[in-house]
Amino acid sequence: MAINKVILYYCFTPISDPDTVRLWQRDLCELLNLTGRILISEHGINGTLGGEMNALKKYVRKTKAYPGFNQIDFKWSQGTGKDFPKLTIRVRDEVVSFGAPNELKVDDDGIVGGGIHLSPTQVHELVEARGDEVVFFDGRNAYEARVGKFRDAIVPDVETTRDFVKEFDSGKYDHLKDKPIVTYCTGGIRCEVLSSVMKSRGFKEVYQLAGGIVRYGEQFGDDGLWDGSLYIFDNRMSMDFSERTKVIGRCDDCGIPTKDFYNRHELQGRKLALLCSDCATATNATKPNTGDDEIVG
Repeated sequence: MAINKVILYYCFTPISDPDTVRLWQRDLCELLNLTGRILISEHGINGTLGGEMNALKKYVRKTKAYPGFNQIDFKWSQGTGKDFPKLTIRVRDEVVSFGAPNELKVDDDGIVGGGIHLSPTQVHELVEARGDEVVFFDGRNAYEARVGKFRDAIVPDVETTRDFVKEFDSGKYDHLKDKPIVTYCTGGIRCEVLSSVMKSRGFKEVYQLAGGIVRYGEQFGDDGLWDGSLYIFDNRMSMDFSERTKVIGRCDDCGIPTKDFYNRHELQGRKLALLCSDCATATNATKPNTGDDEIVG
């Protein structure tokens, strides 16, 4: 019986010919019968793929052989074999769309001028040493935090990563510029850019959770500083770190606990809604199709 897995990964490294890398990655994924999404830019690569475990292992080995990709941290999770409807590989100006490609500087060691990487254990050590002074800053879209977030974290009211630059330029978070800030996101890629954007705007002590929430959950599960489920960008929609995961989301219509997102008709208000199964049925809401979503991690 085939074992299906999903991998999430990124790498910031200079790519002189993104189109050539796109063609190579397409051929490799098609040969291995993998589905998912990959974005490539002159700054690096960002991908999430699903398929049979041995095929994904071959993909990882071949991709790591490419100059600059040998240090990629591939994050593995359980798959269903139907996590992505198709394979999509695109070249973009940014692998994470902050709308500031000209601000980003990348060399062979990654992003220049980003935050200090902290392992999950080092994050706990920072909190133990600095206490309530430490600020957790969510680097994801606001709706993702509705089903899971770090305790007492600041969750900016953003619908896309492009909204962050405007949020910072508004001065809304200037009072945090002298505080120790730990940025976090799903797999770490958004914080690579976010921490750089924050530092360039005068935030003095900026850290980022290395490996993102995924690595934190692998180490501490539900026994640390994280509450709830992790929103993910494939057909699973969310994942839990243990059988004791709290359900912190609330149905938009009736208020009972839920962690399930649905799409409903635009005339019913916000398209992506957090709904219980009864309210989803009552409003003819459907599960989101993640096939064309931008990759984030």
